[in-house]
Amino acid sequence: MFSMPGGWEWLIILIVALLIFGKRLPEVMKSLGRGIVEFKKGVKGVEDDVEDASSKSAQKKIDTEKDVAKQ
Repeated sequence: MFSMPGGWEWLIILIVALLIFGKRLPEVMKSLGRGIVEFKKGVKGVEDDVEDASSKSAQKKIDTEKDVAKQ
């Protein structure tokens, strides 16, 4: 029935999109970039939280092992 657009079809779609969104394109790309930066910050924050929790858990385990060894 329908298939993916080929090379010329993509070129026509791109030209039409540039004609329609040409003036707003820099703003759209700017906001897209900001969104990507915020997403990366969020992912980094979660990774840091997981790493902190993991290191705290490991430290508790080491402390417990030391306490058991002392007894």
